Amino acid sequence: MTWNLGGKEFDSVTHLAPEKRYEYFVKKAADWREIWSLWNDGWALMGDDEDGEMVPVWPHPTFAEASAVGEWLGYKPRKIGLEDWLTKWIPGMERDHRAVAVFPATGSKTTTATPLKLRDDLEQELAKYE
Repeated sequence: MTWNLGGKEFDSVTHLAPEKRYEYFVKKAADWREIWSLWNDGWALMGDDEDGEMVPVWPHPTFAEASAVGEWLGYKPRKIGLEDWLTKWIPGMERDHRAVAVFPATGSKTTTATPLKLRDDLEQELAKYE
């Protein structure tokens, strides 16, 4: 079950600098053990500056839904359990040479991470709960 995201929190977080949104993402993904992306007969992907592909992810469905515009119009938020993310998605993205676009927000730069960097950051955050 996802936390109740209020309008003030949504507004303030979407206006954070990309690196602060990254930190927020890692904390919330670890807290709630879930990650959100966009789905419409396949997962949303975005390009990077070097013709590579990135998987966009958010910590809450409301953030993902707000990004379902333009080429993602018609996409819907879909939850990915954190365990699946760590054990299936990370190795798959590494194999496919994809990066992760962490918490993209309209009109703002996006922090990108390698799957292994994001895995390490998530695991460090999860270790705080043990």
